[in-house]
Amino acid sequence: MEFHDLKAQYLALKTDIDQGIADVIGKGHFILGEQVTQLEEELAKDAQRKHCVSCANGTDALVLLMMLWGIGAGDAVFVPNFTYFASAVCAATVGASVIPVDIDPATFNICPDALEAAIERTISVGVLRPRVIIAVDLFGQPANYARIDQIAKKYELLVLEDAAQGYGGSIHGKQACAFGDGAITSFFPAKPLGCYGDGGAIFVDSDEEDALLRSLRSNGRGITDKYDNQRFGMNSRLDTMQAAILLPKLHALRQYELDALDAAAARYTKALSGDVIVPTVLSGYRSSWAQYSILLKDAPQRNAAQAYLKQQGIPTMIYYPRGIHQQTAFIDQHFSDAHYPNTLSVCERVLALPMHPYLTEQDSACVSNTLLDFLRR
Repeated sequence: MEFHDLKAQYLALKTDIDQGIADVIGKGHFILGEQVTQLEEELAKDAQRKHCVSCANGTDALVLLMMLWGIGAGDAVFVPNFTYFASAVCAATVGASVIPVDIDPATFNICPDALEAAIERTISVGVLRPRVIIAVDLFGQPANYARIDQIAKKYELLVLEDAAQGYGGSIHGKQACAFGDGAITSFFPAKPLGCYGDGGAIFVDSDEEDALLRSLRSNGRGITDKYDNQRFGMNSRLDTMQAAILLPKLHALRQYELDALDAAAARYTKALSGDVIVPTVLSGYRSSWAQYSILLKDAPQRNAAQAYLKQQGIPTMIYYPRGIHQQTAFIDQHFSDAHYPNTLSVCERVLALPMHPYLTEQDSACVSNTLLDFLRR
């Protein structure tokens, strides 16, 4: 059994993917070819954004927005404490200070109350200037942007939607990557919309920001003269081959994969409710189910369950075993555990089960029954 069955997806989309790759090779436009432009246009339309700028990976997408907004030394960037490290490292890369924020244990996303408390603490100390809130759409469910936007407006902060795991999710029909002052997503292979390598994209509404991002992703090149570099940027472009692979995957995600993910999640929830804590999807929200993460009683039970499932040939993953504030890279910051009770609890209890659009009813039943067998022994 596969945790994310990318081989099954390829077999389902093989004809279109192979044709897309052959078209790129035949035309020889390997960098910023026509498929890149088509992909950017389709992604922008889905997100109801004016512009989408593709780049080399999701981490670069985050850094490029930090660069675009002029974030740097002396600025405070607030990130959920329970997320992949890239959500924090982007701020550190441009010299800003990372302030981890505790999460809502039901959704795993940033807790608005904890966010406002962290902003107030930062203001009271008076060393850093609060600038940006990075709200992560963790495991596929968008963050609580209604509350986050209120807080951002109150304290005059920018909001960055990190939809690296969230593409395909929505709130009352409004798609992920439509929220905040800017948004990003990742095309890492295991993401809801993944390529066969690395890739990412940035979403903005300003023509000026679009032009600057296109310059920044190409070493700061000039708009009209590519050999007149007008600013310092980076080399971060999505190659045409990956765009050609992503186009049929995007169409499949729209047409049936999201529905298949909902069905797989519903099977797990029906089978496991009452025995473990299953994911909570808020009313009006849709998750793209980058992960189906359950909570066990405690760390010993979680670890034993993972070992038992592995013995039965069922892969699982722990996303994430520690919070951002516990990462060695931030050890000198001396963040207090007292501010992160929900993160600490979830890190000890979380377990992600196999999840993808091609998960069969037989396989999901096998996972559920094996886990229940362990729990009821």
